[in-house]
Amino acid sequence: METMRFERITEVEHPYFKEAMELYEISFPRHEQREPASQSEILGNPEYHFDVVFDEDVFVGEILYWNIGDALYVEHFCVDLSMRNKHYGQRILEALQEHIVILEIDPPVDEISRRRKGFYERCGFKANPYPHIHPPYHKENAGHSLVVMSSPRELTPEEYETFRQGLNGTVMANAW
Repeated sequence: METMRFERITEVEHPYFKEAMELYEISFPRHEQREPASQSEILGNPEYHFDVVFDEDVFVGEILYWNIGDALYVEHFCVDLSMRNKHYGQRILEALQEHIVILEIDPPVDEISRRRKGFYERCGFKANPYPHIHPPYHKENAGHSLVVMSSPRELTPEEYETFRQGLNGTVMANAW
């Protein structure tokens, strides 16, 4: 029986915003995180989804994504440390599969990054061949090279270009 539910956060006063931000802050290195003011500002953007995920009433994680063209771009995705290895990550991603789903990962150069790539491949994602630089979240940083993955298939060059323009424009418009 499916008990998982998504709840969209559109304001910082939401009862789970603080807990979700605590998970966000421990799940991503600072250079991959939005400034708090930017995160607060984009919550009301109709293209942006800051979704907390529950199994019944238990908080299991969050998925932060954008509508870009016909695709969903997963900007951040994490499962609570106590809920990992229970297939929640796979189930959360499966819930989005009526769309093309795009996400980025670090190049698979060490054990952790290879395991992360393997997880996404087991969830049906394909690595795309396009050289890709993610713009910086902080003005003191430079962009960094990432691998674009998509499901259920690789992106066409036109789909990648739509994603790239949406990332560089709408998604990163007020990152800092």
